[in-house]
Amino acid sequence: MRDKMPIFAGGLLFALLLASMTLFTVDQRQYAIVFQLGEVKQVIQEPGLKFKWPLIQNVRYFDRRILTIDTPEPERFITAEKKNVLVDHFVKWRIIDPQLYYVSVAGDEARARIRLLQTVNAGLREEFGRRTVHDVVSGERDRIMDQMRERADRDARTIGVQILDVRLKRVDLPGEVSEAVYRRMEAERTRVANELRSLGAAEAERIRADADRQREVIVAEAYRDAQRTKGEGDARATAIYAQAFGKNADFYSFWRSLEAYRSSFADKGDVLVVDPSSDFFKFMKSSGGAKKN
Repeated sequence: MRDKMPIFAGGLLFALLLASMTLFTVDQRQYAIVFQLGEVKQVIQEPGLKFKWPLIQNVRYFDRRILTIDTPEPERFITAEKKNVLVDHFVKWRIIDPQLYYVSVAGDEARARIRLLQTVNAGLREEFGRRTVHDVVSGERDRIMDQMRERADRDARTIGVQILDVRLKRVDLPGEVSEAVYRRMEAERTRVANELRSLGAAEAERIRADADRQREVIVAEAYRDAQRTKGEGDARATAIYAQAFGKNADFYSFWRSLEAYRSSFADKGDVLVVDPSSDFFKFMKSSGGAKKN
């Protein structure tokens, strides 16, 4: 029994070695291509445990997930206005035909990235060359991304790749251009502000003049009404006085004299220079107001 143990162990080791050379697994995140003597023999897209001939067949794996190409530095493009803009963008892509991908770029992801990036940059350069700075910044940004995705996808499918998305993360002006644009924007805003201030000052003057005019009209109308009311009151008082005078002339004369005395001697310091024999003191001399000889 002990003599057979080395043979059993050797057989088990050989079986394990043979199994490792024959069996392989494909992850759900991968494609697998089986090569036989350097020639593509089989493309495996389903995950699981697979078999291959040992020694004469080998396997290469390719990522089937969505991959990203993100430019490390912004690219410089020229617009229709002959102005430079700095564009930062990224591309989402994935392998859809592993065999064509291998034949086109030898399965090298770096080569595929370079090819896709060249395609996207060439398309962006053409699209930006047709548009102004305003269009690429805001006006037609979504349209540019949609057109670039379609164009890049058509070219990418020739190497077994699908372009899922092309996005412009940022579109900036170079430093020297930005400074000039900012100065122009500042001058424009200053002009608008001055124009608004002038309009505001003119409106304020108009409102002030209108308020002064209304004040003068109101004061004049109030004075007119006051004078009319005063005149009506004076007329009515005169009428009452006349009526009273007509009924009893002596009493009316007496009452008016008392009113005159009250007004003349209202203050103790008042001094009145008048002839004592004048009619002003007639009611002081007699209650009937008759002069005494």
